[in-house]
Amino acid sequence: MRKLIYGMNLTVDGYVSAPGDDIGWGESSDELFQWWLDQERAISLFLYGRRLWENMSAYWPTGDQQPGATPAQIEFARNWRDTPKVVFSSTIDKVDWNARLFTGDAIAEITRLKAEDGGPMRVGGATLARAAMRAGLIDEYEIVTHPVLVGDGKPFFGALDGWSKLNLVEARTFSGGVTLSRYETRR
Repeated sequence: MRKLIYGMNLTVDGYVSAPGDDIGWGESSDELFQWWLDQERAISLFLYGRRLWENMSAYWPTGDQQPGATPAQIEFARNWRDTPKVVFSSTIDKVDWNARLFTGDAIAEITRLKAEDGGPMRVGGATLARAAMRAGLIDEYEIVTHPVLVGDGKPFFGALDGWSKLNLVEARTFSGGVTLSRYETRR
């Protein structure tokens, strides 16, 4: 059975984006970017909701060709292009960059993918991830908290049908006051 990981950058008040899908509040550093790259290299399949897919596919296909791209950004772009992806959406018609489009029941498909042999999967996009969370499919949370309050926006967590107990497996502080808390779901 494959592991399903949900991890994103978020604000202290728990939002992955401010109103208007604004993510300009993040504290960027080479150290944090390198950590994300190391995590992404271990993923064998990305699962994207539409909005995150649109954001990622607008930049990363050519991220390694951007002026001033760091070695980590170059490697991130290459890894992103090479890693298989599933995009869950009923409103777009086509995806590319080593991705396939899935328009059916997202939870049924994620459950099917989890049951397969293979390396870890990462679910991205708060709406898709919250549905997987509610279905009890998330095995690990990577919570990268930035020292900012935005007051409103798209939350990282959503309503659950019951409690989900977690075990802390890693805690770390990056430059700029960004913190990582990585948890595994107790089964």
